[in-house]
Amino acid sequence: MPNYRHRYPDNWSDIALAVKEAAGWRCAKCGWQCLKPGEKTPHLSRSERMAQTLQVHHWNRNPEDNRKKNLVALCTSCHLAYHQGGKSNVSPGQLSLW
Repeated sequence: MPNYRHRYPDNWSDIALAVKEAAGWRCAKCGWQCLKPGEKTPHLSRSERMAQTLQVHHWNRNPEDNRKKNLVALCTSCHLAYHQGGKSNVSPGQLSLW
């Protein structure tokens, strides 16, 4: 299975954080309120925490293209939905939460 992490810039974490903060930690597609960094979650299972994790999607599926208009904050479920059906540069199992 290929690893696409090398296609992201060194400051990807900062870029992704800025997109998530601008979105108010809500999914742009379904409106789900996702977890913020440092939020206490002892009442949630691992799968619940994963479901409530906000991710950043590249509309054109090109991880080298980090223009603001190409990036959108999505919950895990909505992000996976965009990557279904082989239309992606990565498989759903490779989606990273960094």
